[in-house]
Amino acid sequence: MLSRVITAPPSPRTGGEVDLEQLLIATSRTFALAIPLLPEPVRRQVTLSYLLFRIADTFEDAAAWPRELRMEALEAFSGLMEHPDPAAAEALARRWAEEVPCEQPSYRELLAEVPAVLDAFFSLAPRAVELIASHTARTARGMAGFVARVNPAGELRLNDVPDLQEYCYVVAGIVGELLTELFLLDEPALAAVAAELRGRSRTFGEGLQLVNILKDSASDATQGRLYLPEGVHRAHILTLAREDLAVAGAYARTLQSAGAARGIVAFNALPIHLALATLDRVETSGPGAKLSRPEVFSLVQRMHRALDRNEPAV
Repeated sequence: MLSRVITAPPSPRTGGEVDLEQLLIATSRTFALAIPLLPEPVRRQVTLSYLLFRIADTFEDAAAWPRELRMEALEAFSGLMEHPDPAAAEALARRWAEEVPCEQPSYRELLAEVPAVLDAFFSLAPRAVELIASHTARTARGMAGFVARVNPAGELRLNDVPDLQEYCYVVAGIVGELLTELFLLDEPALAAVAAELRGRSRTFGEGLQLVNILKDSASDATQGRLYLPEGVHRAHILTLAREDLAVAGAYARTLQSAGAARGIVAFNALPIHLALATLDRVETSGPGAKLSRPEVFSLVQRMHRALDRNEPAV
């Protein structure tokens, strides 16, 4: 049994009581800004998708847990997605609240609310449930594969650029693929550009993830997460991120020109604006550099002004 970081774990609640919006705000920065831009029902679908991926991400990053326990949690979580079992969800949530994988209170609360989040998730439309469950399970199992590579010193080292890209696909590219399917489900008129969107979705996710990796490389290294391959110049990864974000911009403009709802266009455009500005800051100031709140607000306003004038969102 691991040492317990908290002595009284939060009590799981039912899906009707859990405050999904508060969980989103507590566990995200960018997505807490972007998801409220979406129209319903895709907003609720994406909110729950984000929370489910965040649960998997919490296990992947659980430096306080040994490798085997992290892999076990990811496999158990993917199993819950594919074969829902309320009793198993309650038992696992209780265990995860006692043997906590992290110290962040917001993530501990999210883990305690796994039964309620799953209850809310399985109340979505059947096709949305099917899409989200399959993509989340695929991500969790892919994460388990990378966790299996953690060495005895607790480090995950990515070997080269293709290895880095495969990692980005598992943790972010699959998310891009899922979001695309949810947009197509919500707006059948987008079927005419489905191939274009699907073809760019993986790269969109990779670009956002590369920016996060570049920004957080110093703090990640202290936790044994060595995502930047040794021997690969940082400038090469910066260039790759910019190329990916150019593809992401084309994705957002395709949505816009195809007549997607403004909220869907804005949801996709905002993270691109933030990622590009963050990349500029990291390139000049190094890892750990962040945008200020006024800078974020200015980017949000600039995006909305462009949409008001029917100009390209990115």
